Amino acid sequence: MAQKFANGRWVKAGFLDNRVAGTVVGRITFAALGEVSLLLQGDFKEDIKGEVIIFENSNFEDDGRAEMGLADLDSILYGNAYLISLDPHPLLEPHPYIEWFSPDEVHYRIELPHGDARVATQQETALLEVESEKIRSMDNF
Repeated sequence: MAQKFANGRWVKAGFLDNRVAGTVVGRITFAALGEVSLLLQGDFKEDIKGEVIIFENSNFEDDGRAEMGLADLDSILYGNAYLISLDPHPLLEPHPYIEWFSPDEVHYRIELPHGDARVATQQETALLEVESEKIRSMDNF
């Protein structure tokens, strides 16, 4: 069963970096938890492969259920990228879609509204470089 983080409402913002082939790193800010690092094997889908994306959820809710619902989430999320795209399906309106599997096969999925994510500018990418490198150094594949 996929974990959609209360249909994405408990996902506030974040970034994902796929500039190193075969690796996706980033940080996601969740309701009740704050920032969580993400370190995945794999790549983004072709529409954004090799890029950095930034997202901010226009439907974010920091409700009281988030703390209990996210209590078992690790402070660093490892796994395998399955589908990360800004245009995941040709028959649907483009929208941010982030899906991965943990090492023990827990399925995670975040879908955000159209327009809530974009490819980072060169300046934004440069500002995130130190953070991305720090997460890559946590390599635990």
